[in-house]
Amino acid sequence: MTEQIKRALNDSKAARWTALLIVAFTMFAGYYLADVMSPLQQMLEEQLQWSASDYGWYTGAYGWFNVFLFFLIFGGIILDKMGVRFTGLMSAAVMVIGAGIKYWAISTNTFTGEWTIIWTFPAQVWMAALGYAIFGVGVEVAGITVSKVIVKWFTGHELALAMGLQLAIARLGTALALSTSVPIARAFGHVSSPVLICLLMLCIGFLAFFVYTFNDKRLEKSIADLKVNNKQEDESDEEFKIKDIGFIIKNKGWWYISILCALFYSAVFPFLKYATALMINKFGVNENLAGIIPGLLPFGTILLTPVFGSMYDKKGKGASIMIFGSILIIIVHLLFAVPLLNNYIVAIVLMMVLGIGFSLVPSAMWPSVPKIIPAKQLGSAYALIFYVQNIVALMSVPALIGWVLDKYCVVGTTLVEGKEVANYNYTVPMLMFTAFGVLGLVFAFLLKIEDKKKGYGLELPNIKS
Repeated sequence: MTEQIKRALNDSKAARWTALLIVAFTMFAGYYLADVMSPLQQMLEEQLQWSASDYGWYTGAYGWFNVFLFFLIFGGIILDKMGVRFTGLMSAAVMVIGAGIKYWAISTNTFTGEWTIIWTFPAQVWMAALGYAIFGVGVEVAGITVSKVIVKWFTGHELALAMGLQLAIARLGTALALSTSVPIARAFGHVSSPVLICLLMLCIGFLAFFVYTFNDKRLEKSIADLKVNNKQEDESDEEFKIKDIGFIIKNKGWWYISILCALFYSAVFPFLKYATALMINKFGVNENLAGIIPGLLPFGTILLTPVFGSMYDKKGKGASIMIFGSILIIIVHLLFAVPLLNNYIVAIVLMMVLGIGFSLVPSAMWPSVPKIIPAKQLGSAYALIFYVQNIVALMSVPALIGWVLDKYCVVGTTLVEGKEVANYNYTVPMLMFTAFGVLGLVFAFLLKIEDKKKGYGLELPNIKS
């Protein structure tokens, strides 16, 4: 009994891993919706007459409110002020609302004609984009909330492994979205069918986080009791002041991680949005199977991210892991750009190698943030990193790639079910992704140099002996 009194709830392996699995399911559902439309670009052209520019505009909408209205930054401040329970439930509810609007937009004929709001796009595209933008607020705030949840439960324990497993479970949602969207849409006869499944999953994800809140209350009580027993002062992690944002943005190490994050994900997430079409156009893969090859990437990360996270926990070398992962990203995209390498076996091998790179960088990057930023500022620090990522990787780059494809990469058309669908050459976009990888490598080296100067401990293990 005395031993139990001296231990916090997160000292129990069963308790902390149970908490992780609950919140990870919420992110699994969010990642499923985030990428459910990625394999459907050609079906959107067939059924809803969307162009590549329409699709790129819709895809880039993910970051509208997070970037232009600063909702993500506000979400980080709310997280540091109100805590993970309130912020998690709020963000899960916003995800459900956004998914509902998106489903409504593409499943009905309510929205016809074109709307001009600075730029002119079909009304249906605007409404789908609005739903996706609202969802983007929810899923990004949920992401920083879950990151802080993991830090709360796993600091001093298997922090990088826990973050790696959470990413793995979330990316299982991405993998299933990429590999099942087209078959589901074909089976039910409409492009909106996979979105409806996502909406139902998000409702379950909201309930899952609600269940987690009870565990979180128990954790905080156990920590408070432990401090009373040990006669420690209660210094709450939630004591955040707005001026703390200034301390975050003055931190050079934080900037290096933020820019590396934005560049790294610019070379991966926008690529996944167009990867299915790349398989069809360059590698000649049947559209019903084309999503399976990009789906190998997140499936690979499901296994590898926890492995690399565990290595970081036990051996350290976080900055070095990020450098090696960036090098792999560069090699893969450069080889994807070579016109003569157009056999689907090559695509499979390259996607598997990309999965290794995609596992290496995040497995070290996200657990490194708590080494640079104090706990009470962590929610806002993650929010600001996600904000930079939204501007570059999730909003600007997808729209830019769509515009480049329409402007410079159309090489003909194909008749699909009586309708002409554009064919694209993806060499230029792949070279753009390669450039993002090169820049990311530069900032990974700068981060390692800064770690040596400031002694953040990025090369040291996370598990305290």
